[in-house]
Amino acid sequence: MINSKLNSNSNNNKLKIKNDYYHQSVSPLEYALNNFSGKMRSINWNIINDPKDLEVWTRIVQNFWIPEKIPLSNDLESWRTLSPTWKKVVTRTFTGLTLLDTIQATIGDVAQIKHSLTDHEQVIYTNFAFMVGVHARSYGSIFSTLCSSEEIEEAHNWVINNEKLQKRARILIPFYVGEDPLKSKVAAALMPGFLLYGGFYLPFYLSARSKLPNTSDIIRLILRDKVIHNYYSGYKFQKKVEKLSPEKQDEIKKFTFDLLYKLIELEKDYLYDLYSEVGLAESAIKFSIYNAGKFLQNLGYDSPFSKEETEIEPEIFSQLSARADENHDFFSGNGSSYVMALAEETEDEDWEF
Repeated sequence: MINSKLNSNSNNNKLKIKNDYYHQSVSPLEYALNNFSGKMRSINWNIINDPKDLEVWTRIVQNFWIPEKIPLSNDLESWRTLSPTWKKVVTRTFTGLTLLDTIQATIGDVAQIKHSLTDHEQVIYTNFAFMVGVHARSYGSIFSTLCSSEEIEEAHNWVINNEKLQKRARILIPFYVGEDPLKSKVAAALMPGFLLYGGFYLPFYLSARSKLPNTSDIIRLILRDKVIHNYYSGYKFQKKVEKLSPEKQDEIKKFTFDLLYKLIELEKDYLYDLYSEVGLAESAIKFSIYNAGKFLQNLGYDSPFSKEETEIEPEIFSQLSARADENHDFFSGNGSSYVMALAEETEDEDWEF
């Protein structure tokens, strides 16, 4: 019994010494932010402070993809069947999404790094920033495949001159770069959790009608990434909120709902402007509000929206399925429902059908 206790104490002492460096040091980011003070530590993936960090990191890496692997040129035939009006709306929709992902990659996710609870969370947000950069690059791949130089130029000019788009894009940035970590987290979660979905509606609508199916596959891949992004941001938000007093919890909840309702009004204005020529605004707004409810649930709040406000056509729901209508090689590892392949030895019974 004495030996057992001695061994136990010895193990505890070893563990204490093993982890002691953490409490005597700062992350490189903390060093940079705290007047270059302290001893910097390296990130240690062998000791995980929050298991969710490793879970999410692994999922991000498994799901990694690049747009060059998607055969967008297969959409050229259906692209040519679209009228000039539809082509303009598609191009403007994707350019608007590009602006939002540019903001998220270069400001929103980067701003979360300094508010991280763990060293691993810091590098996960650097990974998110890269991931969103890939999304922005993906829209460029769509443009270069389907559009003329003149169409691309027109769309980017439209972005800088459309005040409805600019207004909704600007509103979150002050909260990103502000000093309140929870308000920054809410704002950074709103971009992938709500603002993008009005733009996602269009490719799913077209894909349900056998138009631009490979382009829709890219949007599904982006959506798959956004789901992880939203889940993780909501989880980290809740971890911070649970440490607050009830009064502070009520305050951040009110801030979240007020900001969301303001964004919904801006989104309605934008979508009516964007989709007015093709008659999709009402349906796209319902799709956006449906996802606004999901955004709130990710943060631990109940959705206040009615069934009528969030009713989505079955054809759109079918497009949200991970395997819906994929048109490239399922075995390439790059489909929207696939992760990187893991090798596994087979046995004789595996081949008995």
